[in-house]
Amino acid sequence: MIFSRARLYAVVTRVLAVLLLPFAFLRAPGRACYLACQWALGLRFPAEDLTGLVPAVREAFTAARTEAFWRDGQLIGLTSGHRDAAEQHRLFSEEVRRTGSVREACRLVLPPAESTHVSGLALDVRPTEGAAWLERHGGVHHLHRRYDNEWWHFEYHLCPPPRLPYPGAGAPADGRPRVRTGEWVV
Repeated sequence: MIFSRARLYAVVTRVLAVLLLPFAFLRAPGRACYLACQWALGLRFPAEDLTGLVPAVREAFTAARTEAFWRDGQLIGLTSGHRDAAEQHRLFSEEVRRTGSVREACRLVLPPAESTHVSGLALDVRPTEGAAWLERHGGVHHLHRRYDNEWWHFEYHLCPPPRLPYPGAGAPADGRPRVRTGEWVV
């Protein structure tokens, strides 16, 4: 049987978590599975940064991925969580330059005033299998996939929000973009 690299990483991460369980138990007996999972996933996804997420979002995400890990053997990593307004502005401006249009840019990246990443309520996750797990089970943790065109993007909402085809789909009915081009240095 040939393992893909992702499958091999998943197996190694699960073995590592099991090996870490005794140490996690010594540190926090009632939360050993949670700690061992977070430690192992921290080693698997070392670039993750959960700082800046609203505490409820951080708690929901870590609870969901702990459940996915121990119940279904699924790894969920964080690609991007909180972004400050300057970083979101940079991403948005790059997308405006790439597409040549504010309206087209909003199909993939929202301006800072509209991005739930800036407010600490959004998560971009990986791998695709982890996102699929989160789409099926994340509602229990108030994590919902928000856009049809972004399999990786989830937001924290107490009630499921309406699913949109893409980030800028909530534009006014008259078709004008929600931001004026003059507001952005592009």
